[in-house]
Amino acid sequence: MTEQSTGRLNGQVAWISGGASGIGEATVRLFAAEGAAVVIADVTDGQSLANEVNAAGGKAAYSHCDVSNNGSVAQSIEAAVAQFGSLNIVVNNAGIVHVGPLHEYSEADWDRLMGVNVKGIFFSLKHALPHLRRNPRSYMVNVGSISSHVGQRLTPAYTTSKGAVLSLSQSIALDYAATGLRCNCVCPGITDTPMLRHHLNMTANPEETLRQRVRRVPINRALQPDEVARAILYLSCEDSAGVNGTSMIIDGGYLAAAEWDTINDDTTWGENA
Repeated sequence: MTEQSTGRLNGQVAWISGGASGIGEATVRLFAAEGAAVVIADVTDGQSLANEVNAAGGKAAYSHCDVSNNGSVAQSIEAAVAQFGSLNIVVNNAGIVHVGPLHEYSEADWDRLMGVNVKGIFFSLKHALPHLRRNPRSYMVNVGSISSHVGQRLTPAYTTSKGAVLSLSQSIALDYAATGLRCNCVCPGITDTPMLRHHLNMTANPEETLRQRVRRVPINRALQPDEVARAILYLSCEDSAGVNGTSMIIDGGYLAAAEWDTINDDTTWGENA
């Protein structure tokens, strides 16, 4: 553990999807520092991260997992329990984005994004619940977005999926509270992650696009992944006892303001568009 650790997760086992980078990586590092054994579930190789955590005295394992695949999620969760003996915390962080107007999407584009961003939560609950309910208290934290609450230009499937993440989190909270499971949703704003960089790189001038977006944030900067990870930690332990079925917005004040630049471009939507 680090000097700042309070050991809040001592003896806990956490399964974190999308744990190899961005918010997921920051959560893996923080959870391990707080005493949890952490399973990094990702399609991206997380073995080097697991090795780094273990070398620092923590407990971590990498599990290749495609969260859109039922069998893959089942196998990953069972492997986590087999290695560490139990499961207390599930963090559904895996997510992808697709940029473009809705009429240009293919059915495969839509289905792939929904499979990762929404169906993965269904699969994780389905396969984790038998293990979670063995504990007097257990936790699920789903990573939504400010797009769980408002629209966002040129990401219609992503925005739809993140609205679903919030609603699904509320449903899980209601249906499984009696088992000891609390489920909540964190909704980050502009956070400097590989996904954000991918989105920005779809524009002509990524750095200028980021500067323009950050001007809408009262704290005048992008969030860092560890800032979101600390909110996930809060909802994954008894610091948040009594908090269930809610969303925590971490956006630097982004949604508090209604000051927006009008978008004027030469896009025209013809009858055959």
